[in-house]
Amino acid sequence: MSITPPKSLILSFKQLSKKDVGIAGGKGASLGEMINNNIPVPPGFVILASAFDRFLEETDLEHEIDSLIRKVNYKDVNSVDRASNTIRDMIHDQKITKDIEKEIVSDFKKLKAKFVAVRSSATAEDSSVASWAGELESYLNTTEKTLLENVKKCWSSLFTPRAMFYRHEKKLMDSKVSVAVVVQKMVESEISGICFTVHPVTEDRNQMIIEAGLGLGEAIVSGSITPDSFVLDKKKKEITDVNVAKQARKIIRGLSGGTKWVNIPKNIQEKQKLADKKVLELASICAGIEKHYKKPQDIEWAYGRGKFYIIQSRPITTL
Repeated sequence: MSITPPKSLILSFKQLSKKDVGIAGGKGASLGEMINNNIPVPPGFVILASAFDRFLEETDLEHEIDSLIRKVNYKDVNSVDRASNTIRDMIHDQKITKDIEKEIVSDFKKLKAKFVAVRSSATAEDSSVASWAGELESYLNTTEKTLLENVKKCWSSLFTPRAMFYRHEKKLMDSKVSVAVVVQKMVESEISGICFTVHPVTEDRNQMIIEAGLGLGEAIVSGSITPDSFVLDKKKKEITDVNVAKQARKIIRGLSGGTKWVNIPKNIQEKQKLADKKVLELASICAGIEKHYKKPQDIEWAYGRGKFYIIQSRPITTL
């Protein structure tokens, strides 16, 4: 049962389901769906798209942004860049209204987490028209001090040049696209990675691919490192191929938040990141997610303090 658009501008993951893409975006709705089906998701909440819409309305930015976007010439990269910079600056320069700010900070305190991940979740995401995966921004290891600033950065990332081009290409200029923001307790991940529940290259539905690297998953997602990769036979529940990659550096939490690169000691650079037994344990969680959604999934995961966590899951859009 879908929840009717609430008066509250924030809902916890537990209050959301996959039917709430319209208010919580693809990421937010998916995290709600998973947490309510006992999939190990770190706790968090979603600042609904209605909060951003209200922010634009109350600051009178709505019309200014509209008129700037109408003047953009998409054949001219400089024209897109100029509009993007202007719009993003306008959003950053405005204060979030007191009641919205109060609600965000209050929900952050309830998480009892020193560090959170703040991620954009477009409300057009994972619809049949468009998948915004990777188009908008995320900020890891956000503290209470940087929280509101990072929420605004996520809002304004709807207007990065990349997102603007994407929206233009997908002919979404006249459709309503907004952005919700996911705020999720950070996992201090020792190992992290991605799982494709169907082989993304051969499209073999009986094969699953797991990629693993040391440190935070951004290193893999951004393509900065080559992860270990494991191919699994889903029916036999066994690993059929292992490819161990040398990893010389990893991303970790900075002392006061944010992220930083550090070097990995030479003696472990070429070791397998995830033991076979752990690969099979993770494969079983990911197979459960695919079974629940009845669709091949692209899953981000993290492993810390002896436990796996699912950071997000979305349909594999290329199949």
